[in-house]
Amino acid sequence: MINEYDAERILVQNLKFDTLKIEKIDNFVKKLLIFNKKRNLIAKSTEKKVWLRHILDSAQLVKFIDEKNCSGIADLGSGGGFPGIILAIYYQNYNFHVKLYEKSPIKSAFLSNISKQLDLNCKIICGDVNSLKIESNYIVCRAFKKLPYILNISRENCVKKHKIIVM
Repeated sequence: MINEYDAERILVQNLKFDTLKIEKIDNFVKKLLIFNKKRNLIAKSTEKKVWLRHILDSAQLVKFIDEKNCSGIADLGSGGGFPGIILAIYYQNYNFHVKLYEKSPIKSAFLSNISKQLDLNCKIICGDVNSLKIESNYIVCRAFKKLPYILNISRENCVKKHKIIVM
């Protein structure tokens, strides 16, 4: 099993995360696990595998996003912040925002709080994505909804030229 140190090495060597970004992810993981004791952000069964199951799984998306042609990233159904918070940490110094769409007020409050604590350049939108216009040209989602539902949102609510990464 991959531990925290192996995951950090992969983040640095393979995905080009720097030391400050690793520190922010580490801080995020600690706060996530504390909050998860009160509210279910991630399954309890995945807490011990958080670095592999959630962090690395989310971080791999940086290989598929062309930051030179990115006007924004929308994470649909962010939940505990995956992949949105990880992408916001990685792209914090770029000229576009990562927007995290989360319907649950409790999860949205957690995401807002963590984004402020980590000083991230992201926006948290608490609401139903069906009633919102999504201006980002990259749409990402992980454990959100079934593919036909995602494609309908893509067709009806998103800017016409965008890419979708469904995990």
